[in-house]
Amino acid sequence: MRTTGDQQLLKRINRSVLLRLLRRQPGLSRARLAQQSGLTKSTVSALVRELLDERWLSEADAPVAADGLGRPSTPLHVNAQDRALIGVEVGVQQLRVVTVSLVGRVLDALQEPLAATDAPAVCRQVTALVHQAWQTLAAQGLELSGVGVCLPGAVDEAAGLVRFAPNLGWRDTPFFAMLQQALQAAGVPAASLYLHNDADAGALGEYEFTEHAAAQALVFVSCDVGVGAGVVLNDHLFTGARGMAGEIGHSVLEVGGPLCSCGRRGCAEAFIGARALAGAGGVQRGGEALGVLIQNLDVMFNPHSLVVGGASCAQHPALLETARQVAAGYARAAGVPTPSVRAAHYGILAAAVGAAASAWHHALRPLRPRQDSTLTLPETA
Repeated sequence: MRTTGDQQLLKRINRSVLLRLLRRQPGLSRARLAQQSGLTKSTVSALVRELLDERWLSEADAPVAADGLGRPSTPLHVNAQDRALIGVEVGVQQLRVVTVSLVGRVLDALQEPLAATDAPAVCRQVTALVHQAWQTLAAQGLELSGVGVCLPGAVDEAAGLVRFAPNLGWRDTPFFAMLQQALQAAGVPAASLYLHNDADAGALGEYEFTEHAAAQALVFVSCDVGVGAGVVLNDHLFTGARGMAGEIGHSVLEVGGPLCSCGRRGCAEAFIGARALAGAGGVQRGGEALGVLIQNLDVMFNPHSLVVGGASCAQHPALLETARQVAAGYARAAGVPTPSVRAAHYGILAAAVGAAASAWHHALRPLRPRQDSTLTLPETA
């Protein structure tokens, strides 16, 4: 005999299946959703009605002709008008906050210098900006569906800890709990909150919101003060045992090379990080090192898409072009296909938009453990 909890979980799963189908194929009808999901038509009809009532979905004003001899059907879409997400990027020098629709359209963006790097001060500044963004959404009649925050460090998602953020000076910092309490105290409505590494967030933004999203594997490389990678494999973000996966900035490219901020020598960050790029010939050397890093990532993960973004790419366009040429040279030498490398779709906002996408990504996967216990994709009683 099934329990109520099992039934509610099953409902959340079925709702997420429909939303994910419509995210990838906008305009599907109820009949098409039933056909592609394997759910009964009556189940799809009931769930669609709930999702319409709760403004997760929208439908066309009039039916359109169906394929073949069927009756006209009404196209359905993820609701891009009534719900929105907030994404925050905590950088080493600045904060970026964006509001984004459920289909990835940037509604508003703002940036301000980071006032201080200690965790309590960052928490206060982030809370104030999120509160401001939420008030703007409320004034526009938009419902807040989730908040994502990212920063340059290794985040243990399950524990809610920032394990290691050398450029902020943080170790084992309980930033998730700090921020959750601060947002509640500020009166921001109970919406799901997620904390991620900035490169992981960038990967989720590309995966959830762009037409180039990979079916199986996508790698996002973030080049800023530090260097990191976010990896999506088989529809899930790969973070490792303690959130340290993707810390490629501290993979060693040269034994005995330049000193890195982490204390090692020869790390990728010592060649590609913003400080290294600022020196004479730094962009050329950094581009070559980035090309080596890209070829290593291509060999390790064989991704469908390899995306490069971050402030350094915006400031130094030659960085990515040099890296492409170096990676292509390695591919030719080995007689293998040249990796597909492209610039981030959202440019300098990639991490902030990705932070917003993280809330959407998790909401659509109810079986995945969550950092918080708040409502993500609410089901009616």
